[in-house]
Amino acid sequence: MKDGRNILIVGGVAGGASTAARLRRSSEEDRIIMFEKGPHVSFSNCSLPYYLSGEIEDAEDLVLMDPELFLKQYHIEARVNQEVTAIDRENKFVTVKNLTSGESYRESYDKLILSPGAAPIVPNIPGIDKVNLFTVRNVVDIEKLHQYLKTVPSMEAVVIGGGFIGVEVAENLTKAEYKVTLIEGTNQILRPYDYDMVQILHKEISDNGVDFIVEDTVIEFEKDTVVLSSGRRIKAGAVVMAVGVAPETKLAREAGLLLGETKAIKVNSDFQTNDPDIYAVGDAIEVTNALNNQVMKLSLAGPALKEARRAADHINGRKAEELSFIGSSAIKVFELNAAATGLNEAQIAALEPKIEYNFVRIILMDKVGLMPDASPLHFKLFFEVPSGRILGAQAIGRGDVTKRIDVIATAMKFTGSVRDLTELELSYAPPFSTAKDIVNFAGYVGSNLLNGDFKQVNVDKVRELLEEGNLIIDVREKGEYARGHIKGAMNLPLSELRERVSEIPKDKPVYLHCRTGQRSYNAVMALQNLGYQNVYNITGSFLALSYYEYFNDKRLHREKIVTEYNFR
Repeated sequence: MKDGRNILIVGGVAGGASTAARLRRSSEEDRIIMFEKGPHVSFSNCSLPYYLSGEIEDAEDLVLMDPELFLKQYHIEARVNQEVTAIDRENKFVTVKNLTSGESYRESYDKLILSPGAAPIVPNIPGIDKVNLFTVRNVVDIEKLHQYLKTVPSMEAVVIGGGFIGVEVAENLTKAEYKVTLIEGTNQILRPYDYDMVQILHKEISDNGVDFIVEDTVIEFEKDTVVLSSGRRIKAGAVVMAVGVAPETKLAREAGLLLGETKAIKVNSDFQTNDPDIYAVGDAIEVTNALNNQVMKLSLAGPALKEARRAADHINGRKAEELSFIGSSAIKVFELNAAATGLNEAQIAALEPKIEYNFVRIILMDKVGLMPDASPLHFKLFFEVPSGRILGAQAIGRGDVTKRIDVIATAMKFTGSVRDLTELELSYAPPFSTAKDIVNFAGYVGSNLLNGDFKQVNVDKVRELLEEGNLIIDVREKGEYARGHIKGAMNLPLSELRERVSEIPKDKPVYLHCRTGQRSYNAVMALQNLGYQNVYNITGSFLALSYYEYFNDKRLHREKIVTEYNFR
């Protein structure tokens, strides 16, 4: 066997371990060594919160590969509890500290891959030493939290931060029957979702017994107590800090490797740093957003795996097209599933130069309505005007939301438009979907909007419309109206629309809604055909409005604009 290269990898998990495996599949000659400063070189970090509820019963199940298995199956040396502390680029070696023995040594390299990940952010809040503080990054962290919680079964736990980790930890602690408070300093959790869509998740969290607080920040800790800017004090036997992560860049920075605009490691299209023999992948780097060509940090496993493959291939002389990302993600929030891809409305509005865009906001059943487990699927999609190019989408429901968002993500990969969605032939059977899937419907609605066939307003404008005294017409049947309606709305059922059309004025705007927007769309089209020009469909209609208003009505103790909510 001919002599191979020395290839060193700093960090395991998704980025490092995947790079190592791909490198080995391309060469048996290279000597590949992975360094991991923790005790586990490969584990399912995305599954960590589910250990808290017992959904994953044994912490060892979180560990995917150990050093012995890496060596036997892949002939890769994985050194755990060993931290790379310095890089000598001129002489091409790294300094490694054995955290068990305390000794340091050197290891030379031909190629070096950095995959140090990102560390939880722990703000320096006064009194932080007065609470039992935890973060969630690895198996050691989650086991430490789990073991501590077991000592006090009735403990109150406070989770600070409403990102993916914070929400998942709050859910799983609640399922484990702890009293949980979730605190988010901004006005919403889960920033990939628009404010109107995320209200569905806000309600779900609140309905499941979490003391859910938004727009209030932690200013101080007292003994086993969290103090908020509002003056509220919350008892906390345990505090989980989940306000975000920061890329681990110290090693790269001290070696003179460049950081980018986001303060993450700067890499080229082949994931090389400014040193051509040093690569970087995973949460520590910045990548290019395919939709706006701006750099961003993207802490997701899928992109890290793709980066790892590309870096390994480039080391072995394989060329490929430049990678860019759109940020597809998913999360389970109690009984609801949510998924998103691409840009949300805030990101689109912030684009420079500005672009004209529109959106589709629809609710359909996720499968044939006769199926006993059929349930509403909330779907929102953004597209450029006039091209129709898809910019992003979000879906929330009890059923399969990831299928729909994955279809959209695939269409976006090939610069698909809303018109393309109308022609997609998707798999169908009553237990899985409808013959015309919600993705197809999004295409139809988007195409109609592009054609100027009708006008719409979103549910987040209804309260303002009422305050301004606008005419809102509810086209649901009388029984539906009686069970709950918008205060002041006129009830004119679709079944009576044509015979009572004279009751609708032509000299001012008219806003129509039903339960989900489909019947009111038909009413809008009928009125337009009867000579009405200033009519609007309220997207998502009464069901979406109930979700949009509910959580803020409850937390702000404000007057409802509906007589009763309807979530069915």
